[in-house]
Amino acid sequence: MRAYAEGMRIAIAGGTGVVGRHVDRLARLAGDDVVVLARSHGIDLVSGEGLNLAAVDVVIDVSGPGKGDHGGPVAFFERVTTNLLNAEEDAGVGHHVALSIVGAAKINTGYYAGKRAQEDLVAAAMAEWTILRATQFFEFAEQVARPFGPWVVAPKVRSQPIAAASVAAELLRLARSAVAGNHEAHGVHEIAGPHERGIADLLRELMGARADARRVLELPLPGRFGRGLRDGSILPGPAAQLDDVTFETWLEAAR
Repeated sequence: MRAYAEGMRIAIAGGTGVVGRHVDRLARLAGDDVVVLARSHGIDLVSGEGLNLAAVDVVIDVSGPGKGDHGGPVAFFERVTTNLLNAEEDAGVGHHVALSIVGAAKINTGYYAGKRAQEDLVAAAMAEWTILRATQFFEFAEQVARPFGPWVVAPKVRSQPIAAASVAAELLRLARSAVAGNHEAHGVHEIAGPHERGIADLLRELMGARADARRVLELPLPGRFGRGLRDGSILPGPAAQLDDVTFETWLEAAR
């Protein structure tokens, strides 16, 4: 293993996504050698084509299904995780860090079921692994909003949202600590934002900052998935690390 101060060779699966871009930026600023694993870099994580992890110290997996990926979230995460773990074994990679979602095991349907499958594969296959469960990102509010005439519709969600950049920083901290031999960085960790906030409330603040006069309509999603989003299943546990970046601070920086 390389010493903490010497930097690392990090492979970032999904390094062009919402969190991946932050991991890439922060790692390069710290002097780490970064390998981005994404289709735009000639690597298909679903098929495994182009996947080579030679001389990599740690893999940070923040990948997610795109519009062109078929088969649903479970199939995506099973294929990608299996390909990564096999490539890590072939290359002798020492540690695997995966980003998951708080409440994935409780809801266990849709995207959350995919994350549950990913967690199970990592925990079963790797001797040394870390899973970071994060709450919804501040960026999530705009992603799930749907225009409807003079309204913008948002799902009813109880969450404790967090800035994606803060999640990226914690992923890197855990990766560096694990590579340096700190076993406290292994296993399952949770991170969340400082306050419980509804997604609709975040969207109202965001639209207000943009002088968008449309009104936000909050609607509950149907089924087990919708119930899980609003019954507290995706709120962090008592041992979760709480970030200090508020939505207002994030929104001001985003301007």
